[in-house]
Amino acid sequence: MTDGPHAGEGVDEGEQRESADTDEGPAGAESTDAPADGPSDATAADVPPDVQKYDRFKKIDGGTYDRANDFLRDRTYVTAREWAIARLCADFRTETGVEMTKIGENLPELVPFMTDTYTPQAVNQARTSFEEKVRKAGATFLYGAMCDFFTAEELDDVMYEATEVAKFLLEVEGVELSVEEELAAEDEISEVMREVRQHSTALRHDEVTCPECGHDIETDQ
Repeated sequence: MTDGPHAGEGVDEGEQRESADTDEGPAGAESTDAPADGPSDATAADVPPDVQKYDRFKKIDGGTYDRANDFLRDRTYVTAREWAIARLCADFRTETGVEMTKIGENLPELVPFMTDTYTPQAVNQARTSFEEKVRKAGATFLYGAMCDFFTAEELDDVMYEATEVAKFLLEVEGVELSVEEELAAEDEISEVMREVRQHSTALRHDEVTCPECGHDIETDQ
C-alpha cells in the first residue's frame, strides 16, 4: 500500500516526510524535549485537563509506531498518523471547529506512539488526507459491491473482514464492544449490503428478479 501525503505545510513536502516516518514519530514534525513516554515534570502542569484525561490509544506505547503503521498498511489505505489524528479531530471537535492547535501541541501526550508535536497546518493536512482516502476507498468498495463482480457470499466475506479490522481499531482506541453490540452491527451491515445488491441490480436492469430472495425489482428507468 502506498501512503498519501504526510502532514506538513505543502503536498510536496508532505510526501517527502511520509516516506521518512519511523518509530520515533513522523519526520518533519516539530521537535519536543519531552521523553517518548510522556511529558516531563516541568511541562506536565501545562497540559490541559482534557488532554490529561484523554485515555485512548493506551494499548499502544511509543515503541510500536512501526507495528501500528505496518498493520494499517496491510489492511487499510491510511497510516497510523492519519488514523490517530482523525480520531483526535473527532474527539476534540467543538461548535466552532476542531481544536487543531491543542491536538498538535499535545500530540505526544494524546497518542503514545506519536512522539513529536505538530503544527495546526500539519494536523489539518493529516485529517484531510484521511478524509480523502476514506472517500476514495468508499467509492471503490461501493462500485465493487454494485458491479456484480462479487457473489453475495464473497461480498459477505469482504464485509466480515472489513468489520473485523474496524472493530480491532476501535478496541485499540479503547472502545469496549459487547458481543451483543458486535452481532447487532454485523446483522445491520449485512442487511444494508443486501439492499445495495438489490438496488444496484435494479440500476442495471429495468426489471429483474432479485438473486437473494426471488422477488421482482422494478425501476422507473
